[in-house]
Amino acid sequence: MIIRSLELETVCGVTSRLPENTLPEIAFAGKSNVGKSSLINGLMNRKSFARISATPGKTQTINFYNINKELYLVDLPGYGYAKVSEKEKQKWGKMIERYLHSSKQLKAVFLLIDIRHDPSANDKQMYDWILSQGYHPIIIATKLDKLKRSQVPKHVKAVRQGLGLEPGAALIPFSAVTKQGRDEIWELAEELCGLREDLEGEEV
Repeated sequence: MIIRSLELETVCGVTSRLPENTLPEIAFAGKSNVGKSSLINGLMNRKSFARISATPGKTQTINFYNINKELYLVDLPGYGYAKVSEKEKQKWGKMIERYLHSSKQLKAVFLLIDIRHDPSANDKQMYDWILSQGYHPIIIATKLDKLKRSQVPKHVKAVRQGLGLEPGAALIPFSAVTKQGRDEIWELAEELCGLREDLEGEEV
């Protein structure tokens, strides 16, 4: 994906009306400190377009990024941050649920998991919940650069087992530092949105 234009088009809070977009949407969910903003910046080839907060749990909105006027990257609020009250967590959960239920253009949900650690109870709960909403989450295992190459297969296996992934389910290791995994994520996103292009740049 060559980024020709980029715009943070819509920001939705708890009481906001969700946009009725006509372009396909790809959503990103993950724990508050899993590196979601870094991933989105990496996908967009920008250093700080998606704000990276020093305080996990700061993202309290659903952000719609219009890419090339072809599709939206949708940044969902982070979950599982201990310093956020239960009342706030419930509000965010309802907001995400409302989005998953009402979006007519959502093509896939990418779920971010920190590759260094076994999936938490919150991660497993989120994975199962997204499944229950009718989507098959695509797993992005973030912070790949924090591991030695020899450690990666063991940690990928732990993520698969911890979430209870079906055999063959998509899991893409990703590093915001080296950008490893970026092309694979875009290829899958473009395929899901019907935007795969041939060498002449024509849609196929």
